[in-house]
Amino acid sequence: MPASDEAVAVAVDAAVAAADRLATDPVLLEVADVLVVADLFLVVTAGNERQLGAVVDAIDERLSAAGREPLRREGVPSSGWMLLDYGDVVCHAMLPEARERYALERIWGDVPRRDPTTGDRLPDGAGAGAGA
Repeated sequence: MPASDEAVAVAVDAAVAAADRLATDPVLLEVADVLVVADLFLVVTAGNERQLGAVVDAIDERLSAAGREPLRREGVPSSGWMLLDYGDVVCHAMLPEARERYALERIWGDVPRRDPTTGDRLPDGAGAGAGA
């Protein structure tokens, strides 16, 4: 079953918030068919620890304003990886080194991808971002 329309809208909102704080290489992975705990993973890169915190704060603020509160917030900027879990959408903000090391795009390489600005499904093999 594909991601719900609501989850796609939340993920696009999160991607817009991340882009507002100059996060790069957004990738939207549709994990709904292989996981029961989430529909979508948003993965973005921040250039440094300060920006990493700002990106996560921006996502949290934008989605909170839309009535969505995270179920969990994990990580600190110095870890290189921060996560916001909204249930159906999990946002991963990472420093370049962490993104390369953990390679979420490779781990989830078989799942469909969506355009992080529109939510539209991308053709197979399209949208390969950082670490792919």
